[in-house]
Amino acid sequence: MDGMLISDLPADERPRERCVRLGAAALSVPELLAILLRTGVKGSSAMTVATRLFQKYHGSLEQLAAAPVGELQQFQGLGKAKAATLEAVFELARRLRREAIPEQVSVTSPEIVAEFLRLRILHPEQEEFHVLMLNTKNQVINDECVTVGLTDRSLVHAREVFRNAIRSGCTRVIIAHNHPSGDPRPSREDKAITDTLVAAGKLLDIQVLDHIVIGRKEADPTGYGFFSFGRAKMIEK
Repeated sequence: MDGMLISDLPADERPRERCVRLGAAALSVPELLAILLRTGVKGSSAMTVATRLFQKYHGSLEQLAAAPVGELQQFQGLGKAKAATLEAVFELARRLRREAIPEQVSVTSPEIVAEFLRLRILHPEQEEFHVLMLNTKNQVINDECVTVGLTDRSLVHAREVFRNAIRSGCTRVIIAHNHPSGDPRPSREDKAITDTLVAAGKLLDIQVLDHIVIGRKEADPTGYGFFSFGRAKMIEK
């Protein structure tokens, strides 16, 4: 479609008109992106720019949504205004998903924790360290983001992790963090901080049930998209 404007297409083939006629669900991701972009650049239509943008992120909407706005605006055909538009749309989508989270989630498997946290992580391009506080029925009563952007897990202190658990009388927690690279396989630092926090929890009579590392399925050799220290039997009981 290079060199062709969307307005050059037959009316019933234009993304916006197809959206009105058939509904947004009938459109491909590049078509939906083209509607948001509205215009292309010299020599390339909005549809072409949208297709190239989607291909740059390997056809993964999750990767595109996680891209920093500064990175998006460097892509040919976007710029500040269009990059901000995309960022706003993705943030609305994240907030909509978070509204659908049940008030209380029963933790019965690492998969439930991983999916719960994917909806709660606000900065997927940065590392966030979370503490899930559980009641005696293993229901999440609070999700606290302890740190954002730390690359050195040694800077995650036990006093920050357990402070609110102590105040609330919580006796069991799950700790978790995300890997912005998408690969959830734990590092030596991840193992070290797990051992440290498990030991600290024992002194405080707070059990660390698991440490979940959140990644992306397409970047995970196992295909799960997360790693569970508990399932791997890497947490000392």
